[in-house]
Amino acid sequence: MGEDQAYQEMHFSVSSQSKREYQETLAQDRKDQQRQIASVVNSLDVSVFGVLRSIQGVMAAANLSDTEKVEAIEDLLKHSKTEDFDRLKDDLADTASNANWYDILETRSLKLQNRLSPVLRALEFMPTTRAKALQKAIAYFKADGDLSAGHAPVDFLDPEQRAALIRADETFRVSLYKVFLFQAVTTAIKSGDLNIEQSYKYRPMDTYLIDKVRWQRDKTHLLERAGLTEFANPEAVLSVLKSALFGQYETTNRNATNNLHLKLRKDGTFHIATPAMDGREDDPMGDLFPQRHDVPLAQVLETVNNHCGMLRSFEHWQQTHVRQATSHPALLAGIMGLGCGIDVRKMARISSSVTASELDHTVNWRFSLENIRAANDAVNKAMEAMELPNLHRQTHDQLHTASDGQKFEVRGNSLHASRSFKYFGQGQGISAYTFVDERNFLWHSMMISAADRESAYVIDGLMHNDVVKSDIHSTDTHGYTEAIFGLTHMLGFSFAPRIKGIGKQTLYAFKPKNQGADDWAIRPDKTVNEAVVVENWDDFLRMVTTIKLKENTASDIFRRLNSYSKQHALYQTMKAFGQIIKSLFLLRYIDDLALRQAIEKQLNKVELANRFTRAVAVGNPREFIQTEKEEQEIAEACNRLIKNSIICWNYLYLARQIEKAPDAEARENLLRLIAAHSPMSWAHINMLGEYDFSEEKLRDTLGVLPPKRAA
Repeated sequence: MGEDQAYQEMHFSVSSQSKREYQETLAQDRKDQQRQIASVVNSLDVSVFGVLRSIQGVMAAANLSDTEKVEAIEDLLKHSKTEDFDRLKDDLADTASNANWYDILETRSLKLQNRLSPVLRALEFMPTTRAKALQKAIAYFKADGDLSAGHAPVDFLDPEQRAALIRADETFRVSLYKVFLFQAVTTAIKSGDLNIEQSYKYRPMDTYLIDKVRWQRDKTHLLERAGLTEFANPEAVLSVLKSALFGQYETTNRNATNNLHLKLRKDGTFHIATPAMDGREDDPMGDLFPQRHDVPLAQVLETVNNHCGMLRSFEHWQQTHVRQATSHPALLAGIMGLGCGIDVRKMARISSSVTASELDHTVNWRFSLENIRAANDAVNKAMEAMELPNLHRQTHDQLHTASDGQKFEVRGNSLHASRSFKYFGQGQGISAYTFVDERNFLWHSMMISAADRESAYVIDGLMHNDVVKSDIHSTDTHGYTEAIFGLTHMLGFSFAPRIKGIGKQTLYAFKPKNQGADDWAIRPDKTVNEAVVVENWDDFLRMVTTIKLKENTASDIFRRLNSYSKQHALYQTMKAFGQIIKSLFLLRYIDDLALRQAIEKQLNKVELANRFTRAVAVGNPREFIQTEKEEQEIAEACNRLIKNSIICWNYLYLARQIEKAPDAEARENLLRLIAAHSPMSWAHINMLGEYDFSEEKLRDTLGVLPPKRAA
């Protein structure tokens, strides 16, 4: 027994020593592997991203011409192709046999864990049966459960991922498990399998719409309130559109041979030209305004206030407790300080008759976004009551509007801003989205992230304003999607965007696609998916009713629909329905020169409004000093109030000039001149203030001594 026991002890000692050596060898192999992976990652940073950083530096160089920049970039790419990229290719090839993607994920996961672990612990997900296994793993992770083989929940992983979690020495790769968990949570949120209760963006789709129970109970009443009763039956709606679309194909193709602006290409696409109109209405009518006298901006604002009482909109936030009035100079100084980008404190320092404390108190307690928008509405209502603005309407029974975004950099860190090297370089910025009608009324605006697509906010602007009611609305390509076509049709607006490369757009037709198409020059490319429209029509109608009754905004709904990793059934329905409306518009666009010119004319006005914005913002014409979204919207609304006031003052001045006309012929000539040019003119407005060159003001008050003269 003694010999056997000694033999067993010796065998155990040898086995233990071999096991330790084996584990040490594995640990050393892992370290070598990690160093090799880190080398590849660093090589990526030097070779690929280093070249990209060099190209960025060339593009930002102000001392190089465009030709010199192109030549410099070509030299960088040529040099990198032969040295950096080939070296990177070799490094990756050498490493491929020793390290895989999972090793890279595990090696680089520490920063990811530090950032995402506290976030995942703080999130509360709504109960769901579609991600039951994943929710079990999340709960286990939050409870700080034992993340080891046999304990950590792995049912949410696929077999390949489960196998990758176990090393050759049968140890569990905890860091890799956390990466897999974070990836699964991200995918589930984007697909809609996981929804976050505290989030505006990642809730279940039904929570953004009218409640289903209420919809089923009160559907008839809700449709009546929204004016959507005629759309209750999808088959009837599609039947009307089918007849209209086929008729438009017939009309457009019948007129195609005589359409001098239409050029058909051999590949089946086409080009449609839009000749410029004789007069450019976006040219300001500077000659009609005072030439030898610049009108102070403060005087313009006070004159318009005397006409419409816009300053009465600046009510105190605590109306039940505070009844004292504030001075007009303080209100005007606040509007100009924010709207002109001067800053309120600086405005107080350079202004007379207004103290810093009075101006701060006025801005803090009276400059809410609702008050400033109400002041804008008051000015627009005053202009709507005039006869002169109607000279700029194409027809008196239809109002054409347009919208466009304008990028601004944000000074300082802002949660609302986003980064875009194209527009802001290394900085971040936002977009001011402005709406204007054909009478030059700036009737709505909003601040959106520069990364957001503008199309989602088109509906918000059209539904928001109660003063200006649009009949036909135009945007550029950034404001267009097929879904917007379908939604605007249901809401009662005609959508008429200017689409880049319109001749290459896909045209749709109802089945059969080739019906009557043998002799057509403009033919359909695809057929309408009627089945998906009919199948999801009730949800589509519920969404339209939600927006029409203003129970939620279109941008919130689109933000959730666009967040899904796969297209939601509701979005597919909107898109399929919008393809019908888009095809109708494209066919009319090809056939109707007046429509194309009206679209160009209206978009020229919104581009002029963007130039007007920078002209008013004399303090910071290309950036916002405010970082909070509400503060940015208040500053932008003040800028719009100044622009509307200048346009209103121009109309008042022109009306006075018409009254002073010596005879009927002179009056008619003046009216024709006004109709052919834009009242959005500001050359005669003094936005910079006045300079004092008196001896008292020129005298040094800070003790800056001149240099001593030589003996």
